[in-house]
Order: sequence, then structure tokens, then C-alpha cells
Amino acid sequence: MELLSFISNGLLLTEAETKKYISTIPRRYKKYQIPKRNGHGNRLIAQPAKQVKLLQKAVLNFICEHLQVHESAFAYEENKSIRANALIHCSNQYLLKMDFRNFFLSIKPHNLINYFQTKGVVLTESDIFVIENLFFWKLRRNSPLRLSIGAPSSPKLSNVIMYNFDEKISLKCSKMNIIYSRYADDITFSSHVKGSLFEIPRIVRETLNEVNLKNIKINHQKTVFSSRKFNRHITGVTITTEGHLSLGRDRKRLLRSKIHRFINEKLTLKETASLKGELGYAKFIEYSFYQSMIDKYGFDTINKIAKFPQ
Repeated sequence: MELLSFISNGLLLTEAETKKYISTIPRRYKKYQIPKRNGHGNRLIAQPAKQVKLLQKAVLNFICEHLQVHESAFAYEENKSIRANALIHCSNQYLLKMDFRNFFLSIKPHNLINYFQTKGVVLTESDIFVIENLFFWKLRRNSPLRLSIGAPSSPKLSNVIMYNFDEKISLKCSKMNIIYSRYADDITFSSHVKGSLFEIPRIVRETLNEVNLKNIKINHQKTVFSSRKFNRHITGVTITTEGHLSLGRDRKRLLRSKIHRFINEKLTLKETASLKGELGYAKFIEYSFYQSMIDKYGFDTINKIAKFPQ
């Protein structure tokens, strides 16, 4: 792919100078932690320096013709969303949710190199050097290279690296009349056939091994089987017992409470900005509920929140 030449021409450096600079990139990251959405523990973020971000984006665009994402991947892709991900499962009676443990941090350079090799892309030694050091980072000097949460290239590359898994598991599921989708590290299976999902955890483990993704592990604590007897949840979206997408009762109650507080001028500017985002999400997931808020509180009130400056 001649990646070193492409970068050196862009930076107006010799290839030797470029190689020396690239070798330092895995340590050019700002590291910090943010609370996880579930409230349990923190998530490690590694954000590359500004120049590194620009370089990652440029090289990703340069090699885009070699990057394939499977149709079953719903995160980070244009015209895909958590709503679309949930929608394909809402008519099925039985549901299985699984999760990959430390997904981004589990992905190593050999996973991406293996993907290119399975697609017949010829990589030189310098190409491999660039791939390893440009797209992967080190926690410490002697730490292994791995994908970071925070680099602009990581979302796309995670989907690319999972392509062979997505392809193989989709084919297996199709033969079993099971629907499969993946939203980043969240994988979902659904079926009309009772008991058909119980073999899936074993099949997932076997498929990861078959496509040389042994370093990606299942978080068994988040493996959940459910059925239409109960409200089911996929990446934060509720599927009702009738098979409709919903925000869920608790989220609706909280949203009504916040709108009431907004009307009584009891929300801070930050809380109002947050409410704007939550209303937009409600409109996207369950438009009928959003319309009911307009009917209850008036168009002017909801429109005032929607136009609140971020």
C-alpha cells in the first residue's frame, strides 16, 4: 500500500524521518478516565495528539478501498443507528444479548493485519510498521500495542477487524433462522424458535477462534436471554411486549419530570442542554411519545427546549 511513502510526501519529510516520527506515535496520547454509562467503574480514554488525529484520518481515507464493513454492523456507520439495530429484532419472540469484554483494548495490530491478508491485500514490512504504530497505542513504554478508545480511526477499524466474524456468524445464524446484529461490542440474536438461541454462546466462541480473534473475549456477566413475555432492551432501546420500540417507562417518567421543572424554571443551563438532547433522542426512538409531550406541554415549550443553545 506504500503507506510510508504516502505519509512522508504529506509531511514533506524523508522516509527515514517519517519512520522515526511514526515510531513515537503510540506514546503521543493523552490518557484520562470517564465514568461508564452503567455507573460501574471508569472507562480508559486515550486521545491522540492533534497532528496524530489528522494523520490517522488521512491514512484511513487513503486505504478506504480496502476497508470493508459487514451489513450486520450498526455502530459508527452512515445510515445505521441504535434504532435500526433494535428494529430488526422487534418482531422476534426470543432474544439473546452478549457483550465483548474490553472490546477496543482487546484489539491488537495482528487482527488488522490478518484482515488485510484475508482480503488479499499485499503488505510490505514498512506498511505493517505504519499500521502498528499509527493506529495502535501503548499504555506504557513496555505495554503491548492495542486499539484506543479516543482515536478517530478506532471505530471504523473495529468494524473492519470484525468483518470476518460478522460474515461467518451471520451465515451460521441465517441457516438457523436467527437474526444477528452487532453494535460495537454489543451483539444481539433473535428468533421465533424456542430454544434455538441456547447454542449461540458456544458458536460465538468457536467463530472468534475460526477467524483468528481469540484475543476478543465474551463478557459472560452480560449474557442475557429473554422473551416477549417481558420488555426487552437492546443498546438502550426498549422493545415492548407488543414488539414496538419504546424509551421505556422510567425514562418517560423522568423526561416528563424534567420538562415540568423546565417550565417552572428549576433547571440549570447545563440540565436544559441535556434535556434538549434527551428530547431529540425521544423523537428519534419513539415519535408518538414526543408528539404526546407537544400535546401535553404545548408546541412553544417543546420548541423552546429544542432550540436551546448547546
